[in-house]
Amino acid sequence: MHKHLFTALAIAIVLSGCSSDYVMSTKSGQMIVTQGKPKIDKQTGMTSYIDQDGNARQINTDEVSEMVEK
Repeated sequence: MHKHLFTALAIAIVLSGCSSDYVMSTKSGQMIVTQGKPKIDKQTGMTSYIDQDGNARQINTDEVSEMVEK
């Protein structure tokens, strides 16, 4: 499982080009490529980020399993 997760993460980083700074993997296996560093709000428990299309998004911080700088 971890080998597949690492492979998917590596592919996401390669495909993302220079437009993003971080890749987040979720506990469900989703890879989220962000523009810039995601911001963690400890009061709300949410992580805010800008997706590849420039849209502001949030995810529950408990759902993020790993955050890797590109």
